Amino acid sequence: MTRWILSRPESLTEIEQLQPKAVLANSPERDAPTSHVRSFATILTERQSEQLPEWLDAVRQNDLPSLHTPAAGIDRDHDAVTADLTLPRSSDMIEDHVNRIKTLKRQMFGRAGSQPLQKRACCRDTQRRRHTS
Repeated sequence: MTRWILSRPESLTEIEQLQPKAVLANSPERDAPTSHVRSFATILTERQSEQLPEWLDAVRQNDLPSLHTPAAGIDRDHDAVTADLTLPRSSDMIEDHVNRIKTLKRQMFGRAGSQPLQKRACCRDTQRRRHTS
């Protein structure tokens, strides 16, 4: 059911489109959460920050505790969420670097302190710069 809800309806096969309809017909209480999740997915994938306040209001009006927590988190970080949906910048490069350091740290676990890790991380950065220059 989760996959059906989180997938774009046009990307599902004909049978996969009918199955969630049958489930929702038998349990109408799932209709509202399904609608909210799909509309939120659209807001994220199409970067429609202007739709976010309307979505939050709609979630608050429904008695859906499972969606109240994520909505409260979005409210708390509203400026950051809006910036992420509107600005063309990305933190991918920074996250890649952090993930690389974490991987190295795991590989070096239990070895003589932080100096070998620093040496290995610095050497790799130097090698990368040589290859890209």
